[in-house]
Amino acid sequence: MYHLTALVTLLAIAFYFFTTINVSRSRTKTGIKVPATLGHPDFERAFRIQMNTLEWMPIFLPALWLFAINIGDAIAAGLGAVWIIGRVVYFVGYSKAAAKRGPGFAIQALAAMALWAGTLGAVVLRLV
Repeated sequence: MYHLTALVTLLAIAFYFFTTINVSRSRTKTGIKVPATLGHPDFERAFRIQMNTLEWMPIFLPALWLFAINIGDAIAAGLGAVWIIGRVVYFVGYSKAAAKRGPGFAIQALAAMALWAGTLGAVVLRLV
């Protein structure tokens, strides 16, 4: 059973949903009308936070589940939680200024790479 990985998956989806709502709020606050994606720095940062999160989901989610299947649920969930924490740090930093997005990006990227590399190692070991 993969209950912990399922929980982390649901939390990641909830965080993405939160970033989507944040873009909508930012549109209202800054007056940026659909379909525009440019025009106010606060909106543009909110939009990029959402889009960057979306860009990482197809990297993170398969790696998370393949790690859980090939190595273990608890470790996968732990690394997945680190990924979410990284995304939150990214959100907080980038919301203030684009230059402050680096630490959160690094945290989530390292967690995603650990999931991917761990899975690759486990699969290669089984094939050898």
